Amino acid sequence: MITLTELGIGKVAIVKHLEGGTGFQRRMASLGIRVEKTVRKITSGPLRGPIVVEVDGARVAIGRGMATKIFVEVKG
Repeated sequence: MITLTELGIGKVAIVKHLEGGTGFQRRMASLGIRVEKTVRKITSGPLRGPIVVEVDGARVAIGRGMATKIFVEVKG
């Protein structure tokens, strides 16, 4: 497993674990990011910028700090 920040741009992965408290879990669920969901990394801002992923056809921007708490497994 790797974090969302380590996932390559354009790569598809499956969310395996969300490491955070109840508030973090709720925030991710509201964005459509849940365990066993498929995500595709669209872009990664330079340095400390946000990471944009596609979930269920919608693009979502996530802060780099949050992305380090999302563990994924590369699909394929």
